[in-house]
Amino acid sequence: MESCPPVFQISGIKNRDKKRVLLQGIKQLSGKYLGGSVYQSACTHLIIPKVLASEKCLASCAAGKWAVTPKYVLDSVQNGSWLPEGPYEVGISVDTSSAAFHPIRQWREKVTSGAITGAFQGWRVLLMVQDSSRSLMFKRLLEAGTATIYSCPPPAHASITHVIAKPVTQDANSHNAPCLPVNRIIQYLFGSNLVDTKFNITDDNDAMEASTAEADFSQLEADLRDQAIKHEAHPRLLFLDSLDGHDPHRPPSEGNETDLSYIGAMIDSGLFVEAMADIRSEMCPGILPPASYLVSLMDYAQQGMATTVFLRSFRQIMHGLLVSNPPWLAPANVNFYSQVLQCPRCKMGQWPFLEAAISYCLSSEATCHQLPRPGLPTLLHFYRDILAFFLQLFQGEVYSITTGHLREPRVCQVSGSSGSLMYQTFWTVWERSRLLSHAVKKLVQLTVQAASGGNADRDEKHTTNLLAVLLDLLSVLVEFWCTKHSKLNPALVERGLQDLAEHFAIKSQCLSTVVLTEMAASISSTRFKLALVDAIFRNICCNSEITVGSEALSLKKLVLSYLPALERLSQSHSWTPHTTNSCTSPNTNSRTLRPVENGSGGDYIPRGLDKVNAAGETRLHRACKTNQVETVLYILAGPGTDVNVKDHVGWTPLHEACCSGSAACVEALLRHRPAPDMKCAVEGVSPLLDALLNGHLNIAKMLLEAAGSELLQQTDGKGRTPLDMVSDPHWKAELIHSAEVGDASLKVLNHDLLEAGSCLLAHLILCYKREKRPSGCSPPALARALEAHPFQRVTQGWKDQRAIRLAGDTHTLLEMARGKHRGKVCEAVKSCKGENTVVLLQVLEILQSEGEILLAEVKSH
Repeated sequence: MESCPPVFQISGIKNRDKKRVLLQGIKQLSGKYLGGSVYQSACTHLIIPKVLASEKCLASCAAGKWAVTPKYVLDSVQNGSWLPEGPYEVGISVDTSSAAFHPIRQWREKVTSGAITGAFQGWRVLLMVQDSSRSLMFKRLLEAGTATIYSCPPPAHASITHVIAKPVTQDANSHNAPCLPVNRIIQYLFGSNLVDTKFNITDDNDAMEASTAEADFSQLEADLRDQAIKHEAHPRLLFLDSLDGHDPHRPPSEGNETDLSYIGAMIDSGLFVEAMADIRSEMCPGILPPASYLVSLMDYAQQGMATTVFLRSFRQIMHGLLVSNPPWLAPANVNFYSQVLQCPRCKMGQWPFLEAAISYCLSSEATCHQLPRPGLPTLLHFYRDILAFFLQLFQGEVYSITTGHLREPRVCQVSGSSGSLMYQTFWTVWERSRLLSHAVKKLVQLTVQAASGGNADRDEKHTTNLLAVLLDLLSVLVEFWCTKHSKLNPALVERGLQDLAEHFAIKSQCLSTVVLTEMAASISSTRFKLALVDAIFRNICCNSEITVGSEALSLKKLVLSYLPALERLSQSHSWTPHTTNSCTSPNTNSRTLRPVENGSGGDYIPRGLDKVNAAGETRLHRACKTNQVETVLYILAGPGTDVNVKDHVGWTPLHEACCSGSAACVEALLRHRPAPDMKCAVEGVSPLLDALLNGHLNIAKMLLEAAGSELLQQTDGKGRTPLDMVSDPHWKAELIHSAEVGDASLKVLNHDLLEAGSCLLAHLILCYKREKRPSGCSPPALARALEAHPFQRVTQGWKDQRAIRLAGDTHTLLEMARGKHRGKVCEAVKSCKGENTVVLLQVLEILQSEGEILLAEVKSH
């Protein structure tokens, strides 16, 4: 044994208890342990139950390290000190009739004797593996055996001895060196007599699975699905306070029926206040005054002649009726409220009456019939009370259906579609399968109109209060409709929420970002806020010509797509609201948020532009290669053009233009919005490196002036920066100057848009955690599975999308804990001192801390 303590890695041992015993033994004998799933060069000993085609095993073999069985540690613990490794060195038994074969020992002896420095000594390998994670694995493996690795394309001076490719393409065979499939590495290390053993190179997690019984994650999926279902059923809006603490399912004890006919005579005589006092004194559960009495009182108030005392008494009567005789307890109550809650003159139903009340408060002419003008204070007061009562009634109805399953069965029966005032108000019989009905669209339009603040004859406080009521109405109807449909058709609920949110986002394009963020923050329904904030953020990005992914919302999308979009928002030109009349006109043609599918009547796309050749090159690729700038401009002018489209290898049109020296095409691509991705790299070769490798320095200057010095920090597969590619000091100075010009142009930040985007993203993350991530949705078992296995392996065969999403969120948290996504927050965001941006950074820190807690729990086992 050497005097230095051995440094161990472990491969192929999945059982946590066995692994814990080994780690305790290593610690007891003062050894060191290196965790992780990749090979580390500091390792001196690999503990492995048998020879595996894993990264750690192959790299240890190539580097001449010890590879011993777990028994080595256990016996050493019993001995009290480290034993000689020889008897415990792993070997391969080709068949039962022959002795074990020890290829790892053979390579170790060659390295320790000084005959070679590694199994791949002298190899100069061109690595052409398309999968980036697999490419890194092979790079570590080959470098462990002291091979020199080049990325494609290799430097001109490089003399390639081997090409390792997966898949093997025609390009891989064009480098005057033998092109080997990746499995030839195993044959080289372990010997040609193992060709029939069918080894496949895997990463360490895959090897662990191959060496033990196949892991079954079906129970984990079931647990996550049950958590999601339980979370979806939790009550969201409980409005017991709106009924003064009265349980809406159990009003006070019922009273005896009484004769109220005398009150009608008082109303006919104009004794309204006295009549209302008698109605209040006679109110009790089961006793409803004739609906015609209340209709007469409302007709009088609607004429604008009511006094403050009258309005206060009428408000008390309506509230008392809701407490003592809520409509959701009996069909007779529903019929009573249906008769009362409509215009006493037009009698067209609940929605026209509600719409007229909102319109009058907005100083709009669109009411069900001609009302006194200008707005009378008493009539405004009356309609405000009507709006407040509608909201209170709907809140109670949502409360009843949300908690009704815990109460009396008759509640659920009466609260069906035929006995629901919410359904009667906002949806016709034919519209109930979709959230975005005609009335809901109109309510959205009125809400946006209230948010626009265009009512000169209404004070700011009145407009603010009206907007709050309308947003609460939207929240309540969303919760009602979603609760009604969530158990039977969750997909319908998601679709309905998305439709409403995108319609709202489009209609509100006339509002400033400040108003948009304040309005979104005021929404009480978290699931409605989640959908709406997402739609508004995507719409702002769309209007700023910034593309974000169309996949379903997840933590991964928030981190990998929305945070980079926030950076581009901070660097975009000043964004102004659309100046269309979408705030007032229901028929405004607005820009859609969804891509138009083929055959759906969208914009015409010229034929042939999306066809690719055998190399995967589009017409845009080919035009850039041959500097056909007119063709490039024609293609870029067309709708739906993807400026970052990749061929089969991963080259973009910008790559092709930079490689070929097509300066005019590069200029056209850089002017396009959205701008091309100048950081995209294939095997470490970015567009800037491509231009420099081919001597097109004028194009390199154009790229740097467009993107700044950040491009100079990029490195190729050998760690070389763009400046390392240039030997002429004059040209180096030119490139640095161009980068400084680019930095100066990028320093002008749109702080208002950055603040708005940060506010929306902070709300989005918090609402997502509230709605989509129930407490305990990242159990230790899930975190351990994702730490030990690739995400695709854990979720392989899963059918429930909710469980897959929860697993994906946990995977993202673990990666954030490792610092993998830290670069997604740009320096402009980190350095901003705006209140909303600071809050967003704090929210991101909370997310990262959650991931660190999970990671710590995993490592503690």
